[in-house]
Amino acid sequence: MKKLFFLLVAALLWASCSKESMDITPEGEPEVPYVPSPAVEGRAVVAYVTYYGEKLPNPKLCTHINYAFAELYVSGGKYLQFKVKGSESRFQSVVALKKQNPNLKILLSFSNSVSNSDNSPGGGFSVLSASKENREAFAKDCLKFCQEQGIDGIDIDWEWPGLDWSGQPIDPLNDVNNHVLMMQQLRETLGSDYLLTYAGYVMDKQPIKNGGYRYVDIKALDSIVDFVNLMTYDMDADGAPHNAMNCSSAYWDIQRTYRAYISAGATPSKLVLGIPFYGRVSFSSSPGAITYKSILTLGSGYVIDNWDQTACVPYVTRNGAKYCYYDNARSIEYKAKWALGRGFYGLMYWENDQDDNKFTLRKAAWEGVMN
Repeated sequence: MKKLFFLLVAALLWASCSKESMDITPEGEPEVPYVPSPAVEGRAVVAYVTYYGEKLPNPKLCTHINYAFAELYVSGGKYLQFKVKGSESRFQSVVALKKQNPNLKILLSFSNSVSNSDNSPGGGFSVLSASKENREAFAKDCLKFCQEQGIDGIDIDWEWPGLDWSGQPIDPLNDVNNHVLMMQQLRETLGSDYLLTYAGYVMDKQPIKNGGYRYVDIKALDSIVDFVNLMTYDMDADGAPHNAMNCSSAYWDIQRTYRAYISAGATPSKLVLGIPFYGRVSFSSSPGAITYKSILTLGSGYVIDNWDQTACVPYVTRNGAKYCYYDNARSIEYKAKWALGRGFYGLMYWENDQDDNKFTLRKAAWEGVMN
């Protein structure tokens, strides 16, 4: 009887262990910890981190952070000051990331919009850049801020000289040239100890019918700046690829952007290819865009990760119709290889908070550039 009891216990234990072993599947195994590839000198991964965001980037998965944004205070034709948007604690939390990665470079990025409650539209970059006195005062404030905050440089995101997208006044006859003068003054004042970059449009300056230009003077800026963050996204909408490597039917694409910059005299090693962490749905209806993390949670009727062989990017369909194009790990790897193969400095992305909780796109950007 006692022997039978032990046999029953043994059988139960075997059954229990067998059941447990059958329940262990590959999906249930612990994930292998991610170890980033080591940084490669001369290559960059630039992360835009917004003042309104909640998450912080992994400081070991980027070489540069552009804190977006600071805004200009301009009134009566005179530059008064600038202030960082958002809370001071948000900005300081980004600066503190340098403690985890001493090689990390942090830049303050300026937009041409107004959002601080104590500010109002009064001219922005167009008015500031038109005056030598204003340019010098702004540049001195930038240098002082970099020194006091222990950051590494300034990024100018004027979208765009000669255009009134921001609602600020414009001067199409002079904006493009004044943009260059402002960057020259910043370079002179900041010297070589601090970085100077700008957000680059996808084409060179374009003449306007009634005189003047819009966009940026690629050749004139090339010798002034350390590098340019190409905004190679939002190049189309409404179901078309806004981030395509190649798409003749789209308004623009990355291949044409590259040709425009090289033809204008840009140095390839100063080019940083922009990656969107969102899908562009529309420019005129809501929602206009959808973040990558939200794309992953789309429900019934949506299909993600369709692949456009020509554009080399994925897209979402809704009930069988194209809904939006975006980037995933596959397209980022492809774009990184393409960019590095042409001598680019690396990749930039907008923006950190739009990634998923696994850092899928941030890891892809890092590995694409460094591995």
